[in-house]
Amino acid sequence: MTYWQSIVIGFLQGVTELFPVSSLGHSVIVPAWLGWHTLVQGQSANESFYLAFLVGLHVATAIALLVRFRRDWARIIRGFFSAVAKRSITTPDERLAMLIALASIPVGIVGLAMEHTLRTIFAKPAAAAGFLTVNGLLLIGAERLKRRGGTRSLASLTTKDAIVVGTAQIGSLFAGISRSGITMSGGLLRGLDHEDAAKFSFLLATPIIFAAGAYKIPDLLGPNGNGIRGQIVVGSIVAGLAAYGAVRFLERFFRTKTLYPFAVYCLIAGAISFARFV
Repeated sequence: MTYWQSIVIGFLQGVTELFPVSSLGHSVIVPAWLGWHTLVQGQSANESFYLAFLVGLHVATAIALLVRFRRDWARIIRGFFSAVAKRSITTPDERLAMLIALASIPVGIVGLAMEHTLRTIFAKPAAAAGFLTVNGLLLIGAERLKRRGGTRSLASLTTKDAIVVGTAQIGSLFAGISRSGITMSGGLLRGLDHEDAAKFSFLLATPIIFAAGAYKIPDLLGPNGNGIRGQIVVGSIVAGLAAYGAVRFLERFFRTKTLYPFAVYCLIAGAISFARFV
């Protein structure tokens, strides 16, 4: 892996992890378009330097989210330990902490059991392109079916809502299905407006991305990381900065805009890529 490749993939990861367009899908499709076939093959391999590289990018993205929402996370973490100590939930921060914890369980269990299998089978250009097209259809469906006006706030979410949104995240284990897109869609269907659905998606993504990266740290520190640790550092810095910029942009964007532009992009990019790689 060259430093130029690490910069390109780092920027791509930082942006697409938070934009509702699938970072996993783009980490397969874009290298395929650029002719970086070693990276494409590494994505679906049992072990590879590319997977070790992506671990660093995931951790950097999670750190960027923690920095951006540091005040929220300070309250959420205090709320979590407060609720555990009291064995009751009495404040909005305690409630949000428990909803995030609850929503993280389904994808955590399925991810541990099936992530490796799904990646080796589906993290290939044609499959990722097909799922990217499906992602566009899911975003359109969420917009068409959402409750008009977004009648609820984050504070009003129930445990059932958290389970629904959290379960929806399982779809993001398929390359091409966006974690932020599918969780935002779940939030819209539960009555949140775009701004609150986006914020809940970003908060929910933070522990999931961090845990996924931390779980694979041995890949980064082991033989797969040999010879590319400099590239990992450079790519991670780029990914972190790109992720921070992306979340700032999306916070403003979703105050007045919808998922439709991203849906159109996914449909076009997915269809063209599928035709190219099938």
